[in-house]
Amino acid sequence: MPTKRILALGNAEPPDYAINQYIVQLSQKQAPRLCFIGTASGESEDYYQAIAEAFSAFGCQTKQLSLFKPPTADLQDYLLSTDIIYVGGGNTRSMLALWREWGLDVILRKAWDAGILLCGPSAGSICWFEHGVTDSVPGQMNPIQCLGFLPGSNCPHYDSEPMRRPSYTEMIGNGRLKDGYAADDYAGLLYHGQEIKDIVSARPNARVYHVERHDNKAIETVLQPTVVLPG
Repeated sequence: MPTKRILALGNAEPPDYAINQYIVQLSQKQAPRLCFIGTASGESEDYYQAIAEAFSAFGCQTKQLSLFKPPTADLQDYLLSTDIIYVGGGNTRSMLALWREWGLDVILRKAWDAGILLCGPSAGSICWFEHGVTDSVPGQMNPIQCLGFLPGSNCPHYDSEPMRRPSYTEMIGNGRLKDGYAADDYAGLLYHGQEIKDIVSARPNARVYHVERHDNKAIETVLQPTVVLPG
């Protein structure tokens, strides 16, 4: 039975060589087939080209899934014929709404069950959890219901966007979000099934935190990296 794997990254943009190399290694393929889903960025062509160029250095065959110009009527076959699905950052709320309309929430679960590596930064991290904290509405941080493949909540950009950390800890402290995990830029979590397999860091101070509610306050615990990438 294939291992269900998700790599949830706080951020990895601009494309990071060491993280991309790690993603390719996780695929366990010599020339993996990678599909980029850029729904959250409004399907930015520049974003896709940056990802395609970055992964071509490792021999990846890349394609993208567009929901505005679908490549085929059979989106399930299109996604299940890949080794890596990379979800880009952007507006999580709009992305999830479109995914649900097109049935991608169901297809992505099938891809996960089939052992296809699911990965991504920012919106491409939040989406896999039960809940996350998002800035999809300008000037606001709000909780959002996500796909629920992974238990608990998630917050990316923990060290780089000033409102992320206070918003996430407040929402966990007051019970608006379940306990979860926050990741600095260039850090993340590798899951096998619903269990954390590795804590990944590609920068000397890039950390992952377990954030849990205790006495109506959020308590942070730093998780030591088990995979340290050059960066």
